[in-house]
Amino acid sequence: MTVLSKFFPGFAAIVAAGLVAVGGATLAMAAPPFPDAVAGWAKGEERSFTAQNLYEYIDGDAEKYVKAGVKGASTADYSFQGKIDAVADVYTMSDANGAKTIFESEAAGDAKPAAVGDAARAYSQSLVFRKGPYLVRIVAYQNGPELAKALVDLGHGVEQQLGK
Repeated sequence: MTVLSKFFPGFAAIVAAGLVAVGGATLAMAAPPFPDAVAGWAKGEERSFTAQNLYEYIDGDAEKYVKAGVKGASTADYSFQGKIDAVADVYTMSDANGAKTIFESEAAGDAKPAAVGDAARAYSQSLVFRKGPYLVRIVAYQNGPELAKALVDLGHGVEQQLGK
C-alpha cells in the first residue's frame, strides 16, 4: 500500500475508512438486539460472530451456514426464574431463503409446531424458528414443567427484536 499511497496520498485513508464501514455494517447485521427480560427470562452475556469466525462457535456445522448465506450470528445467555439456563442464537442470513434452507435441513423428529415466526419447531428443551432472513435457536440446559411455554415466550421476545 505504500507504493499506492505515494502516488495517491489519500488512498490509505479511503481504504481504511471503507474497511471500517464494511466491518461496522457486518457487525450491525450480525448483532440483532436481544430483549433484556421476557416473562421470567433475564438476559446474560451476549456474543457475536461473523461468517468468517462462525466455526469458533459452531465447530463442524459452520460450513453449512456459510453455504446458506450466513452474514453473522449473535448469541445471548438467558436464565428463567433462576432455575433454567438457556442460550438464544440468532443467525442473520443474506435472505429468507437461507434461513429456510437451514431450518428445513434439520430433522423435525419429535418436534411440535409452534406459533413463532414464519415457521417453528418446539422440542422438549429447545425452540427453533425462522423469521425472514433470521434463524433462531433457543436451547435450555435443564427441563421443567413450565419450559415449553417459557421457550415460546422467549421466542416471541426475540422475534419482536429482529430487524430493529
